[in-house]
Amino acid sequence: MTMAKQPQGANIVGANSSRSTGPGPDVMAAATLDGDKVLSADGNDIGKIKDIMLDVRSGRIAYAVLSSGGFLGIGDKLLAIPWSALTLDADRKCFVLDMPTQSVRNAPGFDKDHWPSMADATWATSVHQYYGREPYWRTSESNNAGDGEFGAGDIPPGSSDAPEAGGVKL
Repeated sequence: MTMAKQPQGANIVGANSSRSTGPGPDVMAAATLDGDKVLSADGNDIGKIKDIMLDVRSGRIAYAVLSSGGFLGIGDKLLAIPWSALTLDADRKCFVLDMPTQSVRNAPGFDKDHWPSMADATWATSVHQYYGREPYWRTSESNNAGDGEFGAGDIPPGSSDAPEAGGVKL
């Protein structure tokens, strides 16, 4: 199966996505996402964000861990959802997974006492395939080349051309 080119991160939709006056929704603290509701493509509540898993070496978000089912954290199934499979709905203040509820129920999962080795390439590839996503480590940095965006290397250190934050020169 050939996977379509996808963004490296979660998409953002909703009117609030362009009117933010503070940090978010484009840049947010991971802790603010803990407990956020996740809806399926057919509009059902399928769980809450439990953790955000970082690939420490690449500096990318690898997965959102979804807690699904159970009651008060007892008997819940945990799912590693590729970050790019989620869309942040700024209006409804939740995430949407573009997958029907039944497919989420059938998704490979794990329990809180038996986490998979998320760095294992075989496991990680199978998870990305289940959600129809290109593995994040295969998306190349060159995907953004020539798109008009600047990278950290575009401004020399100590340059007077450095961006400002909140009216204060960094």
